[in-house]
Amino acid sequence: MIKYIGSKRTLLPHITAAFSDLSQGASVLDLFTGTTRVAQGLKSMGLNVHANDHNSYAWVNARCYVAGDRDLLADRAEELLDTLRDTPPAPGWFTEHYSHQARFFHPDNGARIEAIRNRIEKLDLDPALQSVALVSLMEAADRVDSTTGVQMAFLKEWAARASKPLELRMPRLLPGGGTATCQEALTIAETFSGDAAYLDPPYNQHNYRANYHVWETLIQWDNPEVYGVVHKRMDCRELKSDFNSKRRIEAAFQSVVGALDVPRLVVSFNNEGFLGREQIESILGKRGHVATVELDHKRYVGAQIGIYNLEGRAVGQVGHLRNKELLYIMDVDPDRADAAAVRAAGAVDGAISR
Repeated sequence: MIKYIGSKRTLLPHITAAFSDLSQGASVLDLFTGTTRVAQGLKSMGLNVHANDHNSYAWVNARCYVAGDRDLLADRAEELLDTLRDTPPAPGWFTEHYSHQARFFHPDNGARIEAIRNRIEKLDLDPALQSVALVSLMEAADRVDSTTGVQMAFLKEWAARASKPLELRMPRLLPGGGTATCQEALTIAETFSGDAAYLDPPYNQHNYRANYHVWETLIQWDNPEVYGVVHKRMDCRELKSDFNSKRRIEAAFQSVVGALDVPRLVVSFNNEGFLGREQIESILGKRGHVATVELDHKRYVGAQIGIYNLEGRAVGQVGHLRNKELLYIMDVDPDRADAAAVRAAGAVDGAISR
Protein backbone atom coordinates (compact mmCIF):
# COMPACT_ATOMS: atom_id res chain seq x y z
CA MET A 1 0.00 0.00 0.00
CA ILE A 2 1.11 3.60 -0.53
CA LYS A 3 2.90 5.58 2.17
CA TYR A 4 0.24 7.58 3.97
CA ILE A 5 0.02 10.05 6.85
CA GLY A 6 -2.36 8.71 9.48
CA SER A 7 -1.99 5.10 8.34
CA LYS A 8 -3.54 2.75 10.88
CA ARG A 9 -1.30 -0.21 10.07
CA THR A 10 0.02 -0.66 13.61
CA LEU A 11 -3.32 0.22 15.21
CA LEU A 12 -5.44 -2.02 12.99
CA PRO A 13 -5.79 -4.93 15.49
CA HIS A 14 -7.11 -2.51 18.13
CA ILE A 15 -9.55 -0.88 15.72
CA THR A 16 -10.95 -4.11 14.29
CA ALA A 17 -11.32 -5.51 17.82
CA ALA A 18 -13.92 -2.81 18.45
CA PHE A 19 -16.08 -4.42 15.74
CA SER A 20 -15.36 -8.09 16.46
CA ASP A 21 -18.68 -8.76 18.18
CA LEU A 22 -20.68 -7.86 15.08
CA SER A 23 -22.29 -10.75 13.23
CA GLN A 24 -21.07 -11.96 9.84
CA GLY A 25 -22.48 -9.78 7.08
CA ALA A 26 -23.16 -6.81 9.35
CA SER A 27 -23.01 -3.54 7.43
CA VAL A 28 -20.18 -1.18 8.36
CA LEU A 29 -19.22 2.19 6.91
CA ASP A 30 -15.64 3.47 6.64
CA LEU A 31 -16.40 7.12 5.98
CA PHE A 32 -12.88 8.54 5.40
CA THR A 33 -11.24 5.44 3.97
CA GLY A 34 -7.91 6.75 2.59
CA THR A 35 -5.81 3.72 1.69
CA THR A 36 -8.68 1.41 2.86
CA ARG A 37 -6.43 -0.32 5.41
CA VAL A 38 -9.18 -0.36 8.07
CA ALA A 39 -11.87 -1.17 5.51
CA GLN A 40 -9.84 -4.17 4.39
CA GLY A 41 -9.48 -5.31 7.98
CA LEU A 42 -13.23 -5.11 8.46
CA LYS A 43 -13.89 -6.88 5.17
CA SER A 44 -11.54 -9.71 6.14
CA MET A 45 -13.70 -10.22 9.23
CA GLY A 46 -16.67 -11.07 7.02
CA LEU A 47 -18.40 -7.71 7.41
CA ASN A 48 -20.21 -5.96 4.57
CA VAL A 49 -18.12 -2.82 4.15
CA HIS A 50 -18.97 0.43 2.41
CA ALA A 51 -15.85 2.59 1.91
CA ASN A 52 -16.08 6.28 1.08
CA ASP A 53 -13.64 9.11 0.43
CA HIS A 54 -13.92 12.35 -1.52
CA ASN A 55 -10.51 11.94 -3.18
CA SER A 56 -10.31 9.96 -6.40
CA TYR A 57 -7.15 8.04 -5.50
CA ALA A 58 -8.81 6.80 -2.29
CA TRP A 59 -11.98 5.88 -4.19
CA VAL A 60 -9.94 3.78 -6.62
CA ASN A 61 -8.30 2.06 -3.65
CA ALA A 62 -11.79 1.29 -2.31
CA ARG A 63 -13.03 -0.02 -5.65
CA CYS A 64 -10.01 -2.32 -5.78
CA TYR A 65 -9.69 -3.55 -2.22
CA VAL A 66 -13.22 -3.22 -0.81
CA ALA A 67 -15.62 -3.56 -3.74
CA GLY A 68 -13.29 -5.85 -5.69
CA ASP A 69 -13.75 -9.61 -5.31
CA ARG A 70 -10.53 -11.61 -5.62
CA ASP A 71 -12.36 -14.70 -6.89
CA LEU A 72 -13.84 -12.73 -9.77
CA LEU A 73 -10.88 -10.48 -10.58
CA ALA A 74 -7.57 -12.22 -9.87
CA ASP A 75 -7.10 -14.19 -13.09
CA ARG A 76 -8.17 -11.36 -15.40
CA ALA A 77 -6.14 -8.82 -13.43
CA GLU A 78 -2.95 -10.88 -13.58
CA GLU A 79 -3.34 -11.27 -17.33
CA LEU A 80 -3.86 -7.52 -17.69
CA LEU A 81 -0.81 -6.68 -15.57
CA ASP A 82 1.32 -9.04 -17.64
CA THR A 83 0.33 -7.05 -20.70
CA LEU A 84 0.96 -3.68 -19.06
CA ARG A 85 4.43 -4.70 -17.86
CA ASP A 86 5.61 -4.75 -21.48
CA THR A 87 4.60 -1.13 -22.11
CA PRO A 88 7.58 0.89 -23.46
CA PRO A 89 8.30 4.29 -21.85
CA ALA A 90 6.69 7.36 -23.42
CA PRO A 91 7.39 10.69 -21.70
CA GLY A 92 4.88 13.51 -21.92
CA TRP A 93 3.01 15.97 -19.69
CA PHE A 94 3.26 13.85 -16.52
CA THR A 95 6.98 13.14 -16.93
CA GLU A 96 7.77 16.79 -17.63
CA HIS A 97 5.91 18.00 -14.53
CA TYR A 98 6.79 15.25 -12.02
CA SER A 99 10.21 14.03 -13.19
CA HIS A 100 11.84 17.20 -14.54
CA GLN A 101 10.17 20.31 -13.14
CA ALA A 102 9.20 18.63 -9.86
CA ARG A 103 11.47 15.66 -9.16
CA PHE A 104 9.12 13.10 -7.64
CA PHE A 105 10.13 10.26 -10.01
CA HIS A 106 13.31 9.55 -11.91
CA PRO A 107 12.67 10.37 -15.59
CA ASP A 108 13.06 6.70 -16.57
CA ASN A 109 10.27 5.71 -14.19
CA GLY A 110 8.23 8.83 -14.93
CA ALA A 111 8.12 7.88 -18.61
CA ARG A 112 7.04 4.33 -17.75
CA ILE A 113 4.35 5.52 -15.33
CA GLU A 114 3.01 7.84 -18.01
CA ALA A 115 3.01 5.22 -20.74
CA ILE A 116 1.25 2.60 -18.60
CA ARG A 117 -1.34 5.12 -17.42
CA ASN A 118 -2.07 6.18 -20.99
CA ARG A 119 -2.49 2.55 -21.97
CA ILE A 120 -4.92 1.88 -19.12
CA GLU A 121 -6.92 4.92 -20.19
CA LYS A 122 -7.24 3.63 -23.76
CA LEU A 123 -8.30 0.10 -22.81
CA ASP A 124 -11.99 -0.70 -22.56
CA LEU A 125 -11.85 -2.00 -18.99
CA ASP A 126 -14.73 -2.49 -16.62
CA PRO A 127 -14.44 -0.31 -13.47
CA ALA A 128 -13.37 -3.17 -11.20
CA LEU A 129 -10.52 -4.33 -13.45
CA GLN A 130 -9.46 -0.76 -14.19
CA SER A 131 -9.22 -0.08 -10.45
CA VAL A 132 -6.89 -3.02 -9.92
CA ALA A 133 -4.62 -1.78 -12.72
CA LEU A 134 -4.60 1.78 -11.38
CA VAL A 135 -3.84 0.67 -7.82
CA SER A 136 -1.03 -1.56 -9.07
CA LEU A 137 0.45 1.40 -10.93
CA MET A 138 0.02 3.82 -8.02
CA GLU A 139 1.67 1.41 -5.59
CA ALA A 140 4.49 0.73 -8.07
CA ALA A 141 5.10 4.47 -8.41
CA ASP A 142 5.07 4.88 -4.63
CA ARG A 143 7.86 2.31 -4.28
CA VAL A 144 10.17 4.38 -6.52
CA ASP A 145 9.29 7.93 -5.47
CA SER A 146 11.76 10.48 -4.10
CA THR A 147 9.87 12.04 -1.17
CA THR A 148 9.81 11.95 2.62
CA GLY A 149 6.34 10.38 2.55
CA VAL A 150 4.09 13.18 1.31
CA GLN A 151 4.01 15.09 -1.96
CA MET A 152 4.48 18.55 -0.46
CA ALA A 153 8.21 18.31 -1.23
CA PHE A 154 10.76 16.14 -2.99
CA LEU A 155 14.32 15.30 -1.99
CA LYS A 156 17.18 17.47 -3.24
CA GLU A 157 19.07 14.35 -4.32
CA TRP A 158 17.34 11.29 -5.74
CA ALA A 159 16.32 8.74 -3.12
CA ALA A 160 18.04 5.37 -3.57
CA ARG A 161 14.73 3.71 -4.43
CA ALA A 162 14.05 6.24 -7.21
CA SER A 163 16.54 4.52 -9.52
CA LYS A 164 14.98 1.10 -9.12
CA PRO A 165 12.89 -0.07 -12.09
CA LEU A 166 9.14 0.36 -11.85
CA GLU A 167 7.50 -2.98 -11.05
CA LEU A 168 3.79 -3.72 -11.35
CA ARG A 169 2.59 -6.14 -8.69
CA MET A 170 -0.76 -7.75 -8.15
CA PRO A 171 -2.65 -5.97 -5.35
CA ARG A 172 -3.53 -8.26 -2.44
CA LEU A 173 -7.21 -8.60 -3.18
CA LEU A 174 -9.69 -10.07 -0.72
CA PRO A 175 -12.51 -12.48 -1.51
CA GLY A 176 -16.05 -11.17 -1.37
CA GLY A 177 -17.56 -7.86 -2.30
CA GLY A 178 -18.33 -4.48 -0.81
CA THR A 179 -19.21 -1.02 -2.05
CA ALA A 180 -17.26 2.18 -2.67
CA THR A 181 -18.23 5.81 -3.20
CA CYS A 182 -16.47 9.10 -3.86
CA GLN A 183 -18.59 11.64 -1.99
CA GLU A 184 -18.36 14.21 0.77
CA ALA A 185 -18.65 12.63 4.21
CA LEU A 186 -21.92 14.32 5.16
CA THR A 187 -23.59 13.20 1.92
CA ILE A 188 -22.89 9.54 2.74
CA ALA A 189 -23.62 9.97 6.45
CA GLU A 190 -27.09 11.24 5.61
CA THR A 191 -27.91 8.21 3.46
CA PHE A 192 -26.14 5.29 5.16
CA SER A 193 -28.05 3.01 7.50
CA GLY A 194 -26.32 0.02 9.04
CA ASP A 195 -24.79 -1.62 12.07
CA ALA A 196 -21.68 0.47 12.68
CA ALA A 197 -19.43 3.17 11.27
CA TYR A 198 -15.73 3.97 11.53
CA LEU A 199 -14.63 7.60 11.32
CA ASP A 200 -11.01 8.66 10.83
CA PRO A 201 -11.41 12.28 9.69
CA PRO A 202 -8.65 14.78 8.95
CA TYR A 203 -7.60 16.27 12.28
CA ASN A 204 -5.56 19.35 11.35
CA GLN A 205 -4.92 21.87 8.56
CA HIS A 206 -3.13 19.41 6.26
CA ASN A 207 -5.27 18.61 3.25
CA TYR A 208 -4.98 15.04 1.98
CA ARG A 209 -5.57 16.08 -1.63
CA ALA A 210 -2.58 18.42 -1.37
CA ASN A 211 -0.47 15.86 0.48
CA TYR A 212 -1.10 13.32 -2.31
CA HIS A 213 -1.84 15.54 -5.30
CA VAL A 214 0.28 13.44 -7.66
CA TRP A 215 -1.89 10.38 -6.95
CA GLU A 216 -5.01 12.47 -7.56
CA THR A 217 -3.65 13.51 -10.94
CA LEU A 218 -2.49 9.98 -11.76
CA ILE A 219 -6.03 8.70 -11.21
CA GLN A 220 -7.99 11.56 -12.77
CA TRP A 221 -5.45 11.82 -15.63
CA ASP A 222 -6.63 15.28 -16.54
CA ASN A 223 -3.39 17.29 -17.03
CA PRO A 224 -4.63 19.91 -14.55
CA GLU A 225 -3.48 23.47 -14.11
CA VAL A 226 -0.79 23.40 -11.44
CA TYR A 227 1.01 25.82 -9.13
CA GLY A 228 4.05 26.03 -6.88
CA VAL A 229 7.39 24.26 -6.77
CA VAL A 230 5.78 20.82 -6.41
CA HIS A 231 3.16 21.47 -9.13
CA LYS A 232 0.09 20.89 -7.00
CA ARG A 233 -3.28 20.69 -8.67
CA MET A 234 -5.13 24.01 -8.66
CA ASP A 235 -8.09 22.34 -6.98
CA CYS A 236 -5.92 21.85 -3.88
CA ARG A 237 -6.52 25.57 -3.36
CA GLU A 238 -10.16 25.48 -4.29
CA LEU A 239 -11.49 22.34 -2.59
CA LYS A 240 -11.27 22.89 1.15
CA SER A 241 -12.68 20.55 3.77
CA ASP A 242 -14.28 21.86 6.93
CA PHE A 243 -12.34 19.14 8.75
CA ASN A 244 -9.12 21.02 7.88
CA SER A 245 -10.40 24.19 9.55
CA LYS A 246 -9.91 24.77 13.27
CA ARG A 247 -12.92 27.07 13.22
CA ARG A 248 -15.29 24.75 11.34
CA ILE A 249 -14.23 21.22 12.28
CA GLU A 250 -16.41 20.91 15.38
CA ALA A 251 -19.61 21.72 13.49
CA ALA A 252 -18.60 19.43 10.63
CA PHE A 253 -17.90 16.54 12.99
CA GLN A 254 -21.14 17.11 14.87
CA SER A 255 -23.15 17.12 11.62
CA VAL A 256 -21.65 13.83 10.44
CA VAL A 257 -22.10 12.11 13.80
CA GLY A 258 -25.67 13.33 14.08
CA ALA A 259 -26.58 12.16 10.58
CA LEU A 260 -25.34 8.57 10.84
CA ASP A 261 -28.05 5.95 11.38
CA VAL A 262 -25.97 3.35 13.25
CA PRO A 263 -26.00 2.04 16.84
CA ARG A 264 -22.18 2.01 17.08
CA LEU A 265 -19.58 4.57 16.12
CA VAL A 266 -15.83 4.09 16.37
CA VAL A 267 -13.80 7.27 15.93
CA SER A 268 -10.03 7.51 15.60
CA PHE A 269 -8.54 10.92 16.37
CA ASN A 270 -5.06 12.14 17.14
CA ASN A 271 -4.29 13.98 20.37
CA GLU A 272 -2.59 16.71 18.29
CA GLY A 273 -5.80 17.43 16.38
CA PHE A 274 -8.08 20.45 16.31
CA LEU A 275 -10.69 18.70 18.49
CA GLY A 276 -9.96 17.81 22.09
CA ARG A 277 -11.04 14.71 23.94
CA GLU A 278 -13.79 16.48 25.89
CA GLN A 279 -15.28 17.93 22.70
CA ILE A 280 -15.38 14.58 20.92
CA GLU A 281 -16.76 12.69 23.91
CA SER A 282 -19.45 15.35 24.35
CA ILE A 283 -20.58 15.10 20.71
CA LEU A 284 -20.58 11.30 20.70
CA GLY A 285 -22.23 11.22 24.11
CA LYS A 286 -25.38 12.71 22.62
CA ARG A 287 -25.79 9.48 20.63
CA GLY A 288 -24.94 6.91 23.31
CA HIS A 289 -22.40 5.70 25.86
CA VAL A 290 -18.74 6.50 25.09
CA ALA A 291 -15.62 4.60 26.13
CA THR A 292 -12.21 5.97 25.14
CA VAL A 293 -8.93 4.13 24.62
CA GLU A 294 -5.53 5.84 24.40
CA LEU A 295 -2.99 4.14 22.14
CA ASP A 296 0.67 5.13 21.90
CA HIS A 297 1.53 5.76 18.25
CA LYS A 298 4.60 6.54 16.15
CA ARG A 299 4.27 9.79 14.21
CA TYR A 300 4.15 9.63 10.41
CA VAL A 301 7.22 8.65 8.37
CA GLY A 302 8.21 12.23 7.60
CA ALA A 303 8.66 12.89 11.32
CA GLN A 304 11.14 10.02 11.47
CA ILE A 305 13.19 11.51 8.62
CA GLY A 306 13.15 15.21 9.52
CA ILE A 307 11.74 18.54 8.35
CA TYR A 308 12.44 19.63 4.77
CA ASN A 309 11.59 22.69 2.68
CA LEU A 310 10.13 22.61 -0.84
CA GLU A 311 13.60 22.16 -2.34
CA GLY A 312 14.15 19.02 -0.25
CA ARG A 313 16.69 20.66 2.11
CA ALA A 314 16.67 19.79 5.81
CA VAL A 315 15.55 22.89 7.72
CA GLY A 316 14.79 21.77 11.26
CA GLN A 317 14.43 19.05 13.82
CA VAL A 318 11.30 17.22 14.92
CA GLY A 319 10.24 17.89 18.51
CA HIS A 320 8.89 14.41 19.28
CA LEU A 321 8.44 11.10 17.49
CA ARG A 322 5.40 9.63 19.27
CA ASN A 323 1.89 10.79 20.07
CA LYS A 324 -1.45 9.39 21.20
CA GLU A 325 -4.17 7.96 18.99
CA LEU A 326 -7.50 8.15 20.78
CA LEU A 327 -10.09 5.52 19.92
CA TYR A 328 -13.59 6.61 20.88
CA ILE A 329 -16.20 3.86 20.98
CA MET A 330 -19.85 4.88 21.16
CA ASP A 331 -22.70 2.39 21.43
CA VAL A 332 -26.32 2.81 22.39
CA ASP A 333 -25.75 -0.11 24.77
CA PRO A 334 -23.25 0.89 27.52
CA ASP A 335 -22.15 -2.68 28.16
CA ARG A 336 -21.37 -3.23 24.48
CA ALA A 337 -19.38 0.02 24.34
CA ASP A 338 -17.29 -0.88 27.38
CA ALA A 339 -16.69 -4.43 26.16
CA ALA A 340 -15.56 -3.13 22.76
CA ALA A 341 -13.16 -0.73 24.47
CA VAL A 342 -11.64 -3.50 26.56
CA ARG A 343 -11.07 -5.58 23.42
CA ALA A 344 -9.61 -2.58 21.59
CA ALA A 345 -7.20 -1.77 24.41
CA GLY A 346 -5.82 -5.30 24.17
CA ALA A 347 -2.38 -5.80 25.66
CA VAL A 348 -1.28 -2.15 25.47
CA ASP A 349 -1.42 0.26 28.38
CA GLY A 350 -4.63 1.98 27.36
CA ALA A 351 -6.62 4.29 29.58
CA ILE A 352 -10.29 3.35 29.34
CA SER A 353 -12.80 5.89 30.58
CA ARG A 354 -16.42 5.05 31.26
